[in-house]
Amino acid sequence: MQSAWALLSVTDKTGLVDLANGLVAKGYRLLSTGGTAKALRAAGLAVTDVSEHTGQPEIMDGRVKTLHPKVHGGILFDRRNPEHAAQAKAQGIEAIDVVVVNLYRFEDEAVEKGLSAAAAIEHIDIGGPAMLRAAAKNWECVTTLVDPADYKAALAALNKSGFTPELNRRLAAKVFATTSAYDRMISAYLAGPDAAAAAFPETMPVHLTKVQDLRYGENPHQNAALYRALGPAHAFGQAEILQGKELSYNNILDLDAATALAAEFDAPAVVIVKHTNPCGVASSKRDDMAVLYRKALACDAKSAFGGIIALNRRVERDAAESIIGTFVECIAAPDFSADALRIFGEKPNIRVLKAPFCAKAHADEQKRGLAVRSVNGAFLVQQEDKGLRPRAEWQTVTRKAPDAATIDDLAFAMAVAKHVKSNAVVFAKDGVTVGIGAGQMSRIDSANTAVAKAKEAGLAMLGTVLASDAFFPFRDTVDFAAAHGVRAIIQPGGSKKDQDSVEAADQAGIAMVMTGERHFRH
Repeated sequence: MQSAWALLSVTDKTGLVDLANGLVAKGYRLLSTGGTAKALRAAGLAVTDVSEHTGQPEIMDGRVKTLHPKVHGGILFDRRNPEHAAQAKAQGIEAIDVVVVNLYRFEDEAVEKGLSAAAAIEHIDIGGPAMLRAAAKNWECVTTLVDPADYKAALAALNKSGFTPELNRRLAAKVFATTSAYDRMISAYLAGPDAAAAAFPETMPVHLTKVQDLRYGENPHQNAALYRALGPAHAFGQAEILQGKELSYNNILDLDAATALAAEFDAPAVVIVKHTNPCGVASSKRDDMAVLYRKALACDAKSAFGGIIALNRRVERDAAESIIGTFVECIAAPDFSADALRIFGEKPNIRVLKAPFCAKAHADEQKRGLAVRSVNGAFLVQQEDKGLRPRAEWQTVTRKAPDAATIDDLAFAMAVAKHVKSNAVVFAKDGVTVGIGAGQMSRIDSANTAVAKAKEAGLAMLGTVLASDAFFPFRDTVDFAAAHGVRAIIQPGGSKKDQDSVEAADQAGIAMVMTGERHFRH
């Protein structure tokens, strides 16, 4: 009786020859296809082509080559079932006891390169998943290897006492996880992110690939990992860590908050974040990044200690020299000069992240579309809160109208408020935050917090503007703003008592603009 076959057909040839040598040493005959067969023969191994084994040539540009009863029958028949064995013998089907297959790189070839759907379909593997699923179904008789990382364990088992049911079952579970993820990736690609975002389909395919394990989660007793989503713009999955310790779970949350806010601005901007809330922001076409950093820091230097910094322009030497004097956890920017990296290198624990998505143009290209959050046993999905409503749609509701410079300040303040946890109240002047109130249970408390922080920092409130992420339920916040010298207010409007706030603003000579768009962030 001849020995069983091992079928090898892989895209990733890592460890292939060592595995094949180990199988041959234990008496397996090698069955293979195309490039895999060529690589095995180049290593001096005897290989039988699948087309020779089946008696059928590859057809339809290779779309059909392993879809044959002699392949799938050899994989699927139950060796313990006499009727299966008899049918296999009658049909000339020989046992294939080991299947080593990994799949066409659909993500690398189709998704990353942005191929059209018509071109992408040629990178959809059919024969590979079919063989893997067949072998994994028959795991009690067949050993299935889909991941080169498992070759070492397979060889160790083979050289010890042979493949065990426990090993086969574990490998089969990985196969189904792999083919399931592969199908979800293709489904998501063909459906397209815009369609999913607009329609909220009944089922939502999600394809996530692990980037790395993290040191821990929000707290040391929680395990965590970073996964990247499908698509050419992976953001954190492709960000380049230029120096520093590994990113933690909390680092990534804070970096997401900081970089998203930095990308709001067309003009150069610096954002400092602590615990996902901005504690200082500055944006201006007039100032360089070093000056902007110092202005942002002045808003709340105490909270900035141990914070996260995002800049939406390349970091040069002057900005690096300004930043290095502060204790920070992470710095993210589209790029860094050699001088800047040398300066940051003096403090090697600072994490320096090259992140193109800090820049508005790059962030706009990504168009993430959907925001997903987990709750107990379920997921919440919503469209991203992108950008601000166009200024042409804002409505001045007071007798006093804001001038052009004030409108710019109002837009800046609202962009910041959009990224502050509700209730959010932001005071700003000349493209710089003066006071930020976040996460309070009432809007007047947020205003009080913002003013208290400004006073502690020695910043003057006179002539500032105020942005609120949601409407004022009462006039108390407007009266409070007037008492501290605010010149203009921007808010969504929509309260039954809007007119009370408008009257309070008119009485104080404050300009008020309503955008008609709320920006809660929970």
